[in-house]
Amino acid sequence: MKLVIIEPLGVDSQKLLTMAKAALPESVELQYYDTRVTDTETLIERGKDADIIAVSNLPLNADVINGCPNLKMLSVAFTGVDHIALHACKARNILVSNCAGYSTAAVADLVFGMVIALYRNMVPCNDVVRKGGTKDGLVGFELEGKKFGVIGTGAIGLRVADIARAFGCTVYACSRTKKDIPGVTYVDMDTLLRECDIVSLHTPLNESTRGLIGKEQLALMKPSALLINTSRGPVVDSQALADALNCGAIAGAGIDVFEAEPPISETHPLLTAKHVIATPHVAFATKEALEKRAVIVFDNITGWLSDKPQNVVS
Repeated sequence: MKLVIIEPLGVDSQKLLTMAKAALPESVELQYYDTRVTDTETLIERGKDADIIAVSNLPLNADVINGCPNLKMLSVAFTGVDHIALHACKARNILVSNCAGYSTAAVADLVFGMVIALYRNMVPCNDVVRKGGTKDGLVGFELEGKKFGVIGTGAIGLRVADIARAFGCTVYACSRTKKDIPGVTYVDMDTLLRECDIVSLHTPLNESTRGLIGKEQLALMKPSALLINTSRGPVVDSQALADALNCGAIAGAGIDVFEAEPPISETHPLLTAKHVIATPHVAFATKEALEKRAVIVFDNITGWLSDKPQNVVS
């Protein structure tokens, strides 16, 4: 049984290999690639003999999947799997597992880092103090008493809701599945967008969420509202958001995800829009989260090998 770790997983190579050796049966042959490549031919060459492939957010298209004839299992070191050709996996009965839960704390931390940075003008404050300036024009806002909207109440959305409540916010939620959560009021999305001072997105990317926030939805929001997106880039219409920011229809945005993985083109509309804090898809990337993720990757593999698959998405 051959396992190919087809790209780096964000953990020191020696530590990752030590973790793998401790977790996996001796019968598993391990091949580890510590460089990231994206071309189909190289990916097929790396995975052509693999029974199992471990991958993070590297796109694996149908040609790669079908170019690996022995492949039986994908252990995806990520929560979302929209970068994997699931239809090709399903056609060949390849099991796909993810690492749900590894980044819950990390993503929620960044959400509030962005909110506080926007509310307290931290980037302009940093700039002005280095130029000998003062707080003039930089008086900010408090989180306490604000209405905080969470769209998507999976594990990350629920943690964000908990933290918002701890800050003294009134929490509203909109999700496909409603849950009985003390202190959280479920409403329809239009109501949430109209009422909330802060809207944080935590939905997966699928056909029902692609373009979920566009021109019409942004028009419902308060001129003083913030939009935070740490979910998936295509959930938001970037041009519509840039237009809303530039004309003052909303007050600010924190964006960690884009239509494609960074590096992002310098001409991307959100990079020149007003009152945007942009980060390069880093919400999940803490030392602690990446180590948690590696543990889950190997647990998923050992579970599958013992006929007890876990975290199965397809």
